[in-house]
Amino acid sequence: MNLKLIKRKVFTLVKIISTLLISSAIGLESWNIYALITNSNIPSSFNPIFWIERFAMTCHFIEAIIAAFYAPSRKKMPIQYATYTFFVGTIGLLELFDRDDASTSSTS
Repeated sequence: MNLKLIKRKVFTLVKIISTLLISSAIGLESWNIYALITNSNIPSSFNPIFWIERFAMTCHFIEAIIAAFYAPSRKKMPIQYATYTFFVGTIGLLELFDRDDASTSSTS
């Protein structure tokens, strides 16, 4: 197997896992907000999970802002690519700045 094929398969797996985890983090945060609004109690054992998901969502949000800023220079739509990067994380930024993609899209 060549390196590009392995990279593509790993990237695909990471994208799927990242999308599932960020979607779960959004669901957890929604549950937390709902519990705060309704004065419900959430078990304290979930506190570390909430901190981890908030950290991950903050990192992904920063990556999405970076992607939105640089997307026009790579002929991508900023909002669409920022949303994509928010869900897939660093892989989205790596794809945005990948020189192979940039050179093939300019010759097509």
